[in-house]
Amino acid sequence: MNYRNILYTLGWVLNIEAACLALPAICAVCYGEIFYLKYIAITIGLCLAIGIALTCRAPENKAMYAKEGFVTVALSWTVMSLFGCLPFFLSGAIPNFADALFETVSGLSTTGATILTDVEALPKSLLFWRSFSHWIGGMGVLVFLVALLPLSGGGNLHLMRAESTGPAVSKIVPKVKSSAKIIYLIYIAMTVLEIVLLLCGGLDVFSALTLSFGTAGTGGFGILNSGMADYSSYVQIVITVFMFLFGIDFSLYYLVLIGKFKDAIKSEEMRSYVGMVAAAIVLITINICSTFASVGEAIKHAAFQVASVVTTTGYATVDFNLWPEFSKAVLVMLMLVGACAGSTGGGIKVSRILILLKSIIKEIKVAAHPKSTVKVNLNGRPVEHETVRAVNVYMGTFMVIVVLSTLIVSLDNFDFTTNLTSVLATLNNIGPGLNLVGPMGNFSMFSNLSKILFSLLMLTGRLELFPMLLLFSVKTWKK
Repeated sequence: MNYRNILYTLGWVLNIEAACLALPAICAVCYGEIFYLKYIAITIGLCLAIGIALTCRAPENKAMYAKEGFVTVALSWTVMSLFGCLPFFLSGAIPNFADALFETVSGLSTTGATILTDVEALPKSLLFWRSFSHWIGGMGVLVFLVALLPLSGGGNLHLMRAESTGPAVSKIVPKVKSSAKIIYLIYIAMTVLEIVLLLCGGLDVFSALTLSFGTAGTGGFGILNSGMADYSSYVQIVITVFMFLFGIDFSLYYLVLIGKFKDAIKSEEMRSYVGMVAAAIVLITINICSTFASVGEAIKHAAFQVASVVTTTGYATVDFNLWPEFSKAVLVMLMLVGACAGSTGGGIKVSRILILLKSIIKEIKVAAHPKSTVKVNLNGRPVEHETVRAVNVYMGTFMVIVVLSTLIVSLDNFDFTTNLTSVLATLNNIGPGLNLVGPMGNFSMFSNLSKILFSLLMLTGRLELFPMLLLFSVKTWKK
């Protein structure tokens, strides 16, 4: 284990976090929130003091292999969360440390679950940091560092694989550094475009920025107690479209930009994602049509909630907890599946579901014709056995975590639907669940034990399970 290189990378993560905290500090100055500026400045100072100490001398051995990549990413997100919660905790805005940590992890992991009962009581600077953490976590801070710095002596792909989403991560161009730059440039451009469109819809700069950060990172932190209900239809439609777009694999946008549109639309995952979203909108619209004044209004709310849930953003225009059971069942299915691999969305990912279904079909065919040779294909190419195995292990691990976590959360003695969907909502980085943790509810009533567990689940889900699980393995720390 190359501990020196891991610490060096953690130092750069803290330096980047300090730079990111400069934005809410500026926001505090703009709104005259000098009291909160003090605690943001203290956090910046702590990040820089430790970060500079760890990065003042580069390690001679920059080799980073798969294990180091997983450990570095898991520790980076843990450290970012611990330091990122300090402005909330030190200022007394969120006086309970478990609550402050939960809120910060929820932001960075792009979950959007909250313990706050009165969001509007928070100062603008901390509301900004809360939403901006979505944007930071959406694409990943390590991907950003890979784009800027030669951190790991040729092992940058291990960092990208550990932090990016999906069953397999590859480079869009030959160099990992160039791939990371392209991804971030697309991410920034799409965010800026959404900000401009929201400003055209009459929103003030603060609202346009915070809502765009939440949409881009598919996180879903709102700045109003009413969520998205009080915004205009134009704003809701713009956010619906961008939630859907941020749920698509970013490498497909690159193919479109370089003129390979036909290659982009050949993606089975993207076509399945579009088809699944369209089918869910139609089914839910039919089911809730009588609830709204017009069919158009039913379509608008159905489309918004489908896009919000499938991309695990978590914004809400209405309390879908009150919708018919069929619509809620469809939404829960979408929560589990999630968005595309390589997007900012959470969930199991459409590509994993496709590989799993194709594997089941393969086994049925082999059982019927034992001597036949059947392969799992995706996008016209055979899927490597290692990828199929990884998907199966992921699904098995996912179910074990859900079962054990639900048992622990059940100690708080809430109903089963609340317990189960709270675990799914945090592990899949969705945000809202059903019943007490529905779109108009929150996680404040859970015990500190459950909140710490939820924080671990959010980080575990964002990092695709195994980087966080490796931290708890004794063998990980043996040379």
